[in-house]
Amino acid sequence: MLTRKAGLPRQAPGLGGLRHPTQVIAVAFASAVLLGSGLLSLPVATASGTRAPYLDALFTSTSAVCVTGLITVDTPHYWSTFGEVVILVLIQAGGLGIMTLATLFAVLVSRRLGLRARLLAQAETKALSLKDLRRVVRNIVLFSLGSEIVFAAALGTEFALGHAMTPGHALYQGLFHAVSAFNNAGFSLHSDSLMGYADDPWVTLTVAAAVVLGGLGFPVLFELRRSWRRPRTWSVLTRVTLALTAVLLLLGTFVLTAAEYTNPETLGPMPTWQKWLAGLFASVNARTAGFNGIDTSEQGPESLMATDILMFIGGGSAGTAGGIKVTTFGVLAFVIWAEIRGEPGVRVGRRRIPETNQRQALAIALVGIAAVLLATFVLLGLSGYRLDRVLFEAISAFSTVGLSTGITDGLSPAGQGVLIALMFIGRIGPLTLASALALRHRARRYELPEERTIVG
Repeated sequence: MLTRKAGLPRQAPGLGGLRHPTQVIAVAFASAVLLGSGLLSLPVATASGTRAPYLDALFTSTSAVCVTGLITVDTPHYWSTFGEVVILVLIQAGGLGIMTLATLFAVLVSRRLGLRARLLAQAETKALSLKDLRRVVRNIVLFSLGSEIVFAAALGTEFALGHAMTPGHALYQGLFHAVSAFNNAGFSLHSDSLMGYADDPWVTLTVAAAVVLGGLGFPVLFELRRSWRRPRTWSVLTRVTLALTAVLLLLGTFVLTAAEYTNPETLGPMPTWQKWLAGLFASVNARTAGFNGIDTSEQGPESLMATDILMFIGGGSAGTAGGIKVTTFGVLAFVIWAEIRGEPGVRVGRRRIPETNQRQALAIALVGIAAVLLATFVLLGLSGYRLDRVLFEAISAFSTVGLSTGITDGLSPAGQGVLIALMFIGRIGPLTLASALALRHRARRYELPEERTIVG
């Protein structure tokens, strides 16, 4: 009679008996992409009433489901109202889907859902109840929809009162941009994204707030709701996410503003207060929303490089932002700091980071770097664009950001196919890899003799 080995995680309930439950994510997102591409291929989805080329429909559907924002056609002019609504629904499905699945898999790995939602990657054997799962999903949906309604009302009011839109049009614009911002999608109903609102603090700061809130991740938001007055009780996840988010936003604002301060094509003509506002907006959207308040194609190499770094790091775990996640970056930073100090273990505050988490963070970061470099190499061979432009595009696609230097629609069909694959991998890859590595963790009943090698 076969029995389950000690230390191996039990099969999660309700996942259809899949050998690797993380397959659910890939299947769900692929199905949504195919359904969306089919709807966008209908003649009613385009403003001209003609059938869109399937590659454009597939690219747009993938970008929407993966909440990226890269486009091959001009959203407000190419797609009809029906097409825009399809894109909006796909964004909502992709955003809610990634938050729900990411949080549930974090719970699956930890085997518990505490009152403070301390979703730590520990190998426990306590099974989850169906009530816990329902409560997580319900809270995610209610919080997401409630936040989007609040941001939509704020944006709609400003569009109506400050920009002379009719109430109906203002409400539609507010809803679309609120959903797109909260889900870190970056789709806009304006050909220049939000460059026309760069001097409107109400619009830019509202969008920035939606982007940050959606990108923190539900486990962090849930814990803050319960214990925001007791920072000492916060989990490592919450502490690292909040600290690095604040540091990267402030540092990104300073670097991007300083780099573009005198650029006549971007921040140069703006008054001082607007330059800092635009710099803050650029820093927020590099992590990983994709709206732009200045012309990205006119940015200098320094600010493009800084944006590359911000995009690759991304936002919080189990949120709508992409990238390798700030927690991954934070764990690696603490590993380096511990090694420099000669510490025997990695500590964050009064907690110790297990070696399994350290290996998972290293694997995610290296796989992400490999994916970006491979895609950049292929795109360089398929196009005649410069390295900095191609690298920016590859990181933007992998990190599901949506910022572009304007080369997306100029790529060949094969090049656009590479971006489609990169968006899909970037959206589900870090999550599935992290979950798969954690779920495969098992105890070893023996150890091999140790031998040190030369490093460096």
